Amino acid sequence: MRTYQEDRKTVKTVLCNGCGRELRVEKGILREGCFAADYPFGYFSSRDGQRVSFDLCEECFSSMLARFRVPAEVTEQNEFL
Repeated sequence: MRTYQEDRKTVKTVLCNGCGRELRVEKGILREGCFAADYPFGYFSSRDGQRVSFDLCEECFSSMLARFRVPAEVTEQNEFL
């Protein structure tokens, strides 16, 4: 869960929605790994019309992946944007 400065652009805090830990933010920049999800559900869903947003620290993200019955595809990335 993110909160922003009054300009609504600069990140103020990021809390992990899984464990509640506050992630490190310096000068509006997130300084550690964080999985951010923002998904609008559409037609044919029980959540039709809802938008779900959350942030997970790396530990909570790894725990989530470990519960998958079908493993997520993980590839190596050579270039970072």
